[in-house]
Amino acid sequence: MQGQHLYEYAIIRVVPRVEREEFINAGVILCDAKSGYIGAKIKLHEQKLLALDPEADVEMIRLNLQSFEKICSGSEGGQIADMDLASRFRWLTAVRSSIIQTSRPHTGFSSDLAKTLEKLFEENVL
Repeated sequence: MQGQHLYEYAIIRVVPRVEREEFINAGVILCDAKSGYIGAKIKLHEQKLLALDPEADVEMIRLNLQSFEKICSGSEGGQIADMDLASRFRWLTAVRSSIIQTSRPHTGFSSDLAKTLEKLFEENVL
């Protein structure tokens, strides 16, 4: 599998009412620390969110989702963005009981990580 990168990815979820455990998929994080790639793609579906919780703070959720992108890009992501890529991915995908959660990490192989991120985003979020 020459030219193939082993990557990990997780789906970013919004769980507006944690006690109900209902969620919508809002993004994807993909990381291949060996090649130095980490990326996130986010889209918040407001109508779906408000269907689960009409009182959800959409702007606060949007800002929290943007922090995932900032941490991945290393820009304005604070101390977490200064961590190595694998540590950033582990921090972002740590199990938590909050409005923003992720799936368990999954693995795959790809020759084009950016295209794979886009494909996973289309399959799981759009």
